Amino acid sequence: MRTSELDYELDESLIAVRPAEPRESARLMVVRRSDPQRVEHARIADLPDVLASGDVLVFNRTRVLPARFEGRNLDTQGRVEGLWLRDGVGCDGLAWEALVRARRFRPGRRLELTTCAARASGVILTLVEKMSADGAWLVRVDDPQARTTPEILEEVGRTPIPPYIRGARKRAGLEVSDELDRAAYQTVFAREGGDEPVQGSVAAPTAGLHFTPALLERIGARGVDRAEVTLHVGAGTFKPIETERVEEHPMHAEWCALGDAAWVMQSDRRVVAVGSTSARTLETFAARAEEGQSVSGWVSTELLITPGYRWRRVDGLLTNFHLPRSTLLAMVAAFVPGGIERLLELYRIAMDKRYRFYSYGDAMLILP
Repeated sequence: MRTSELDYELDESLIAVRPAEPRESARLMVVRRSDPQRVEHARIADLPDVLASGDVLVFNRTRVLPARFEGRNLDTQGRVEGLWLRDGVGCDGLAWEALVRARRFRPGRRLELTTCAARASGVILTLVEKMSADGAWLVRVDDPQARTTPEILEEVGRTPIPPYIRGARKRAGLEVSDELDRAAYQTVFAREGGDEPVQGSVAAPTAGLHFTPALLERIGARGVDRAEVTLHVGAGTFKPIETERVEEHPMHAEWCALGDAAWVMQSDRRVVAVGSTSARTLETFAARAEEGQSVSGWVSTELLITPGYRWRRVDGLLTNFHLPRSTLLAMVAAFVPGGIERLLELYRIAMDKRYRFYSYGDAMLILP
C-alpha cells in the first residue's frame, strides 16, 4: 500500500481540543461490514442499543502516566521539554529513556526538572547517551528523595497531550489546565501497574475515553460482557509513516498482555475491540495461539496491520478518527470493506457532518 493513499485534508476547526462533556455525549458513526453503504449517526450513549446481548467489549486497562516534563538546562538556563518513554538500564541507580528537545545537547549536560507550579524540583537528569536521531536519550536520574519513576512523575510530570492538540489550542488562544487534562485523558477503568515491563502509557487508548461507570453499567445490563487487556502505549503511536510504502514502516514495539481476558481467545462470541490498542493485543495473541505459542504473560508486539490483513479474533471495532499517514488509519482501512477508499469516504461524511477528530474527538463503530 502506498503511504500517499493515507493522505487526507482536515479543517483544523474539527480537531477536538477538549473532550466531550459528558464523555458519552460524543458522537458515534455506526457502519457494518455486512452492509458497507449503510451509515448511521448516533451517540456513544446509544451503545447499549447498538450492541447485541452476548457481545464482548474488550478494553485496554493501561494507565496514562504524566510523562511529559519541563525543566531548565543547568549550563545555559534555557528551557527544556521532554517525554519519559520508559525506565532505562546502564546507569547506577535510576535511569530513563526519554525524548529530550533542546539545542546543542551532548553527554554530560544536566537538566533540573520543574514542578507543574514552575518550581525547582531538585530532580536532576544527566544525559548519558543519545539513543536515536529523533531525540531519545538515556539519562541518569538523581533524586534527593530516592523515589520511583511514578512518584517522580506525579510531582514533575504533565499530561502527555498529543502535540497536535496542544498546537491547535495554542493557535486558538485556548488554555486548558493540566488538572483537567489529567482527569480527562485517562479512562475510568485504568489500573495501576504491578510487576510489568513498563509502568504505563505515554498516550491514552482514546476510544476508551468515551466510557463512564454509568454507561458501562447500562451496557452490562444489556447482556454485553466486558474483558480487559493491557497494552502500554508508546510514543511511536504518534510517529507518521515516512516510508514510500506502508509495509516498509519500522513499527514501534509495545508491551501487551491478555491477563484475565485470555478466555476471549477460545470464545465463539462476537468480540468488539475498544480501540486500536485492544485490537492489536487480541490479534497479537491470536496469531501466537495459531502458531502454538503461549498466550500468557507479557509480549512485545510490533504488529503492523494493513489492508489485506487476515483478522483472527476481532469482529467489531470502536475507534476514533485518526491522523493522515498513521498506522492507526492503515489498521482501520484493513477492517473496513472497501479499504482506504471507502474509509476516506466515511471520513468525508464525518467532516461534512462536523464530527470532531483525533484523541478527544468522536468515534466510529464498525460492526460485522
